[in-house]
Formats: sequence, structure tokens, C-alpha cells
Amino acid sequence: MIEERPSSTYRLQITADFDLDAARELLPYLRDLGVGWVYLSPILQAEEGSGHGYDVTDPTRIDASRGGPEAFTRLAEAAHAIGLGVLVDIVPNHQGVATAQQNPWWWSLLREGRSSPYAAAFDVDWAAGGGRIRIPVLGSTDDLDALTVEGDELVYYDHRLPIAPGTGEGTGREVHDRQHYELVHWQRADADLNYRRFFAVNTLAGVRVEDPAVFDESHTEIKRWFDDGLADGLRVDHPDGLADPGGYLDDLARLTGGAPVWVEKILEPGEVLPPHWATEGTSGYDALAVVDRVLVAPQAEHALDVIDADLAGAPGETWPRLIHGTKRMIADGILRSEVLRLARLIPEVPQADDALAELLACFPVYRSYLPYGQHHLDEAVASARLFRPDLAEPIASVAAVLADPAHPAARRFQQTSGMVMAKGVEDTAFYRFNRLTSLNEVGADPSEFAFGLDRFHAAQAERQASMPHSMTTLSTHDTKRGEDVRARITALAERTELWASAVGELHRLAPIGDGAFENLLWQAVVGAWPASRERLHAYAEKASREAGASTTWTAPDEAFEQRMHAAVDAAFDDERVRAVIERTVAALEPAGRANGLSAKLLQLAGPGFPDVYQGAELWETSLVDPDNRRPVDFATRRELLTRLEDGWLPEVDAEGAAKLLVTSRALRLRREHPERFDRYRALSAVGERAEHLVAFDRGGAIALATRLPATLEQAGGWGGTVVELPGTRLIDAITGTEFSGGVVPVAELLARYPAALLTIAEGADA
Repeated sequence: MIEERPSSTYRLQITADFDLDAARELLPYLRDLGVGWVYLSPILQAEEGSGHGYDVTDPTRIDASRGGPEAFTRLAEAAHAIGLGVLVDIVPNHQGVATAQQNPWWWSLLREGRSSPYAAAFDVDWAAGGGRIRIPVLGSTDDLDALTVEGDELVYYDHRLPIAPGTGEGTGREVHDRQHYELVHWQRADADLNYRRFFAVNTLAGVRVEDPAVFDESHTEIKRWFDDGLADGLRVDHPDGLADPGGYLDDLARLTGGAPVWVEKILEPGEVLPPHWATEGTSGYDALAVVDRVLVAPQAEHALDVIDADLAGAPGETWPRLIHGTKRMIADGILRSEVLRLARLIPEVPQADDALAELLACFPVYRSYLPYGQHHLDEAVASARLFRPDLAEPIASVAAVLADPAHPAARRFQQTSGMVMAKGVEDTAFYRFNRLTSLNEVGADPSEFAFGLDRFHAAQAERQASMPHSMTTLSTHDTKRGEDVRARITALAERTELWASAVGELHRLAPIGDGAFENLLWQAVVGAWPASRERLHAYAEKASREAGASTTWTAPDEAFEQRMHAAVDAAFDDERVRAVIERTVAALEPAGRANGLSAKLLQLAGPGFPDVYQGAELWETSLVDPDNRRPVDFATRRELLTRLEDGWLPEVDAEGAAKLLVTSRALRLRREHPERFDRYRALSAVGERAEHLVAFDRGGAIALATRLPATLEQAGGWGGTVVELPGTRLIDAITGTEFSGGVVPVAELLARYPAALLTIAEGADA
């Protein structure tokens, strides 16, 4: 029998190399692990060779390279046969248009222009382009002379584009000038593009699913999944890009017959999910931020600020001022075309583009959903007036328009603010605010340094009350660092003197010329060590260019990047540098592993239902994508799980089997006894080390986890600290150890591992 709602999910990245049939073969392992539903990355037809599937080129069919419809049917039937539900990730906001001939809708649009049956599908401002779609692919304007005509296609190097009927005579340039599209220099995308994109990705074109006909045709295959009983739920990617997310979710509910849906919605601290949405909850980044912060040593904040300032040569900007600057940079830079499109909708307002850019930079959350969220717009207006008093009148005029839900500028502003937030914060500021980079994660505010126990429990109780069926996560395909990289970096907060010495020595031995970036890079190296040379080079390049301080994607600084790559090489080739790294890792490793096990249990046992990212049942030491989409060694995981079935209690070591033990036992208990996870009550320890225990009762399942393990060890352990448990026989689902209940020393409960999951022993009185 399939669970109505999942007790847990397990996310699989479906690719040509790990297709739907390969996923089907993995299902018995997932069942044995304790998983409730299998959770698939996008499976609709995507750009050939796509490793992620978010560049859908044909929403009406399942990707052939991922196995096609037959393989999906086989997987769904096999999953249902062993009691697993099926959750599928879908991408309604945009389509992939990198290779025009692979996308039949885009091909038709380019060929037929506004007379195409798909003209309403894409979000194009025809007037701004003089009736043509601007395609930013040229290396220079002179490259129009490089165009050639081959049959009914216009060819520009690797690009092949359709020719409108009756326009194919003449030179390549002459034919080009008659088309419904205009090839322009790639740098013009920032300010002159006239179709909406996914963020600033030119090859992902926005889709207008708010149009009923577009919604129906783009969801025909998805509808079939539910009509045929293949899928049980959906995860919706980037709903904030849609014109009306709430309306879209209502349409989706009608399409699927009310199947459960989760949304990839980033909630800022204190923000709540719009209550009128037809969704079970978010994809869980909000839970990640809470779990990470309860494990951070709060007293380390000042020391880490000093280290970062010393490396940078000056105190860093405050987080609010930093993100205002990076968001404004994005609004004035790579998303300038979106700002100008907004300004064209309110031509009566002078300086509208400047006022709009300032409001986007000041917007406190990803977006509003007018009339819901009007207070966020009010906050942005007040903040913008403080930053730019010279724009007071244009800001007031623009704000009056943006407050009207029916105005097209208000709808488009809501779609745009999320783009600016994502690019300005996640993809820029997160690489510049580097005092403790385990806090720089999607859905989190790095300026919130640590949570005490009271704040942690309050957040968890609120989750149980408001979003009991929301997803929780620690790692995804979008996280900046895998959960166990963050766990080791978090341990730095307990060893600030160690880090000051180590990073200072690394700065002396392998200087890069950007001290703030060095702090980020060496934290990543230490957090992910041992990692391959290739992985660290790739990470360094992406991180430095995303930061945009010393080098950029569009104008790389060759000298800086040579120094940066030399520093990465030094980690492997310079004995002095390698010694510092290995010495630091050795000092942090025990606390890092304890943090990893504690975080995993807090996520698995906490309110909401847990998602396990592929492979994260062992140590998850990935860095930012595409590193976190590497193949997973499932054979090793199967073998280790089989050994655990024989009663093996592994050491907490590099192999990671202890994490597999914690994961499997928690998932199984949730699946077998959901009634023991239906409420939340904080438990408090008593004694001199009470602040080191995070404990809560879910209604028959009691989680206990260690926080600040290095400090605890330095203090001599738990001492006489005790916790009061229900007065009945309890068993630790992780180790099988029984306890009599009542007042129990924490040292006994956590004698084997830094985390325990207690539940009522068989035959005991409830």
C-alpha cells in the first residue's frame, strides 16, 4: 500500500548514464533503507546531454535518453509493487532553447514569429525587438557575414535556425534580415534581450503557463502520469518565476486530481508560505538553515569576523548592505533587460528604471503574491527611500503601480524580484561573506550566526504546527556544499584559534591576492578534503567568478586565476601547504563527523518529512553543482546496509557506515510508526553540560543529538548531565540498546554515537 503522504523521500538524479531502468533496479535498496517514496529529478525531454534535466525541450514526452515512457512505467509499477510512492520534479517556468531544432515549440516560434501556434507560449516583448526575437549568440556584429543558408536553415557555426517560408533567397545576412528573429552580440543579452529567461540564462526561455492553452499542452504528459496511476506527487521547480504561482498550483490540483505537491520555494527567515497555495509545503531549505545553526558555537562570531577582516585587509560590509549592493549590481547588469522591460510598462514615470532597480535591490524576500505580501513591497519602498532619497518621487510613483495586482508591471515585478534575489544573494553574496561558509546556504541568512536551543525548538514547533507535511533537507542538487562539508566547516567555530593559525599560514604559503576569497576557498578545501585536484580546481573557478570580486565569468582575470589555481595545486604539490591542510582536517574531523550525525538525526526525526539526497546516507562531501551530481556508488551502500542487518555497529570513521546506520534506522522507524512522529515537544537536559544536548519527543520517538562536540570533549564529557524520559522501557533504534526510562544520564544514552533515537520497546507499556 502506498503512503498517502511520504514518510520520507530519496532524490535520484536521472540521466542518460543513470536512467529510469537503473533507478528501477535500485528500488529494493531504497525500500530496505527505509525510504517511503522515490523522488526523481526532471524526466521530460531535455537538451541532449543535459546532466540535470531542467532544460526541457519538449514537455509532451519523457526523455528518450533517460529511458522514455516505457522505462518510467516499469519504474512506477515496480515501485508501487513494493510499497514505494513516486514523486517527480517538474519545470513549468521555462524551456531549454540552446539548440533550437531540439525544441519544436521554439523552432516554430523562430520560423513563424507571432503567427506561430506557440507565440503565446513564450514570454516575448515583440515591440521592444521591432517585431523580432533577439537571440544573443554572435561573437561580434561582423559575424552576420559568417551566416550561411543550408536548405531551409540559417547556419551560424554550431547554431542552426529555421528560415521563414518564402525568405530563403540571398546571402546569409540578407536572409537573416527577413527573419522573425535577430541574432545579436552575446553581450547585448544583459540590457537588450526581449524574452524572459530563467534568471540570466539565455538558453532557458520563460514559458507563459498562466495561459490556459499553454498550461494544458505543456502538461499533457504530466496529466497522463496521474491518469495512468504512475506518479503519486510532484515537486514544482522555481514557482516564483511564474506570473501567478497560486493560480498555477490550483490548475495543477485540478489536473492531477488533488495529488500532493511540494514547491521549491525559498523562504527568508521569518517568512511563511502563502497560506492559500495548494501545496503540502516547501522542498526544505528552511529546515536546513535551522538544523545547521543549532550546531554552531555562538561565541565564535566575533573571532571569525576578525579572521575574515584580517585576511581581507578591512572589516567586511554588513550583510544587509552587502546584499543591497550585489542585488543592485545584478539589476543594473545581467538583468538590466528585465528592468527595462518593466520600465516600458510604466512610460509615464520618469526615471522608472532607476526606481525599479532600487526597489528590486531593497526587496526583503524573493517576491510577493499580491495582494498577499503587500507588506514586503511597503518595506522595500521604505528602504529604497532611505538608500536613494533623490528618487523619492519616482519610487512613490512606481510603488503605486506595483501595488495594483492587476497592473502588468506589478505581475512582472513579482516575477523579477526573485531573479534579482537569487542572482544577487545566492550566486554572488554567498561567495563574498566568508566568515563561516557553512552558513552560506540556499534559504539561509549568513548573518544569522547561531541558534540557541530555545530558538531551535521554537522553529521546530512552528514547523510542526504550520507545515507538518513539508519536506526537509540537508543536501540537494542546488546546495552550495554537501551536508558533511558544512558539518566539518561548522566545527571551525569551536576551534577559531586553530583556524586563525591555519588560514594565516596558508595565506603566507599560497597567496592569491584576494584574502576574503582565500578564506572561502580554504574552508572549502578543508571541508571537502580529501577531494580530487580536478574537483577543487572546478570549484575554485566557479566560486571566484560567482563572487565577481577579483574575476568574472565574462571577463576572467588571467593573472588572478593563475594564482588561484596555483594555490589549489599547492594543496597537492607543496608539502608545507598540504601539511597545514591535513593537520587542520585531522583536528576538525571528529567534531565534523559528530556534527554530521547530529544534523542527520535532527533532520530525519524532526517535523516535516525528510528527503535524502542521492548518496547522502554516507558522508556527503560534494561542493557546488555540478560536483554534487557526480555518480553514486550504490554497490558499496548496498553492501554496507547488508552488514548492518547482521547487527554490525560501525565506528564513526571515514567509511561513513555509522551515518548509514542512523539514516536507515530513522527512516524505517518513520515508515513503520508514523504515529510516533505526529507532534513536537522539546526536552531539556539538566546538569553542567545541558546546553550540549538537542532533544525532542515526536510523540513516541525521542531524538537526542550532541551539539558543540569539541567543546564538550574539552570540558571532560557529559559529567552528571541527565535527561528525563518517559517512565517506560525504551530502545535506541540505532544501536538496539534498551533503557529503563525515567531520569537517565546523557553519557549512557550517547555512549556509542553522538546521536540516539529512542522509541518504546516492544512489549513495553506505552
